[in-house]
Amino acid sequence: MSRKLVAYFSASGVTADVAGKLADATGADLYEIRPETPYTGADLDWTDKNSRNYIEMHDKTIRPAIADKNADIADCDVIFLGFPIWWYVAPTIINTFLESYDFSGKTIVLFATSGGSGFGNTVEELKCSVSDNTVIKEGKLLNGGQSVADLKKWAESLDV
Repeated sequence: MSRKLVAYFSASGVTADVAGKLADATGADLYEIRPETPYTGADLDWTDKNSRNYIEMHDKTIRPAIADKNADIADCDVIFLGFPIWWYVAPTIINTFLESYDFSGKTIVLFATSGGSGFGNTVEELKCSVSDNTVIKEGKLLNGGQSVADLKKWAESLDV
C-alpha cells in the first residue's frame, strides 16, 4: 500500500482541524500549505475590494507564494487536498501548490470547508494546474462536525 498525504491550506484554523482528523482517520502524513506572507484579518475581508483575498480571487493568474516546497509526495498515490472555499472555488494558493509539484499518475481528492457555498467550479479551475494524467476528484465539504470515525468511513468509501 502506498502512503497517503493530507495537504491543506487553512486561513482561520477550521480547515486545519479537519485536516488533522482526516490524517488520523486515514493514517496519512499531514502537510500544511503555508503562504510565504501569512494572511491577516484585513487580507481575508472579502467585502473589501482592496483586500488581498478579493484581489487574488478576481485575478485567477495570481499565484500567492508558498513558504516551502517540502511536501513529500513522491510515493503517494492519493493526496487529500483541503482548503476553505473562497468565492465558490479554491483559493489560488492551491493552484500554486499544485503547480509546485509533479502529480502525474496521482489521485487528488478534494475536501473543503465553507461558510455556505459548495465546490462550485473548483475541480475545473484546478485541472489547469496539474498534468492530464492526474485525477482530481471533488470530495466533500467537511465543516468540522465529523468525527475521526466518520472521516475514516468516508475515506474508505472513495474509489481511490
